[in-house]
Amino acid sequence: MTHLVISGGKVVTPDGVLDPGWLEVENGTITAIGSGSPQQSGAAITDVAGAWVIPGFVDIHCHGGGGEAFTDTDPLRVGTAVDAHRRHGTTTMLASLVSRPVPELVNQVAALAELVQEGLLAGIHLEGPFLSAARCGAHDPAILCPPEPESVRKLLAAGQGAVSMITIAPELDGAVHAVRGLVDSGVIAAIGHTDATEASVLPAIDAGATVATHLFNGMRPLHHREPGPIGALLDDPRVTVELIVDLVHVHPTVVRLAARHAGPGRTVLITDAIAAAGVGDGVYDVGGLEVTVTDGVPRIAGGGSLAGSTLTMDAAFRNLVQHCGLTIREAVTATSTRPAAVLGLGEETGSLAVGMAADLVVLDDGLRPAGVLARGEWVKS
Repeated sequence: MTHLVISGGKVVTPDGVLDPGWLEVENGTITAIGSGSPQQSGAAITDVAGAWVIPGFVDIHCHGGGGEAFTDTDPLRVGTAVDAHRRHGTTTMLASLVSRPVPELVNQVAALAELVQEGLLAGIHLEGPFLSAARCGAHDPAILCPPEPESVRKLLAAGQGAVSMITIAPELDGAVHAVRGLVDSGVIAAIGHTDATEASVLPAIDAGATVATHLFNGMRPLHHREPGPIGALLDDPRVTVELIVDLVHVHPTVVRLAARHAGPGRTVLITDAIAAAGVGDGVYDVGGLEVTVTDGVPRIAGGGSLAGSTLTMDAAFRNLVQHCGLTIREAVTATSTRPAAVLGLGEETGSLAVGMAADLVVLDDGLRPAGVLARGEWVKS
């Protein structure tokens, strides 16, 4: 394993920014960190003078990239998608699956579970099929269904502990019961793709739902006489809110309002990326639906609903700082520290401190990746 020292950059730690700072990495772990000049350790020194050194990004909602989707569970293709995002600084990620018939999802989950066990993925997120047809977005409405106990049981059994999160519309029959069951099983219950009123959302939060799947998108809009899911989820201190900060899904002013209200402890940036991320415009398949990507924006063919994004986490980070007015430290929390905590990985990754995994991104003055370290090894660009 690599033994190295990264020195001279602005190192963002949980306690503040070390400028200049340094950190030592050995056997995939951060072994020392400090300000000024590095200690003499015999390790090779990488000089990153003036650059930002931040934790590797943690993406809890991503469907693919590099031309490949996680629905195609071939390990090589999954690896291509992971590598595409890793080059942009994402060192930990969930594989999100779109709505499909439960038997098909069971097979996909079982295949991806092996890659979770191998460490390629941090877990699996099921975005459906337990969603509202009224707010289905890029999910085939013919496939959507209520979260019947047997369906949920089969999906969790197929994952053998690899299913980390399931998104549910709380107004569906049996939804609150399903949320309780997920929480009891150690699975994150998320609320999304919902046409619920506030009165229907609150029981699901009380039952243990703790994540808002891409807040604002795929939801009944906020109204001053009926706050609906957006008002309920944004205002509840128990809920972490996902935001897609590609400047298309959510306006920068609305991003800023939501992030300021939720605060760093409840705000998480996601990509919701599809296979087109890192590839370009064209026609793609998303859960059996034809999606056309034009100027980087995916929509259901014919100019329909937005269908995920082509976002990478480094771009989301830049957008949050440069267009939405948040600070570097707030952006680090939203892209690394908080999502790692949501997944229960906060003792392993998500911040730069002694004993943590050596997952980090070196950003230039334009906040673009100049280098990515994953588990102590430099990622090939």
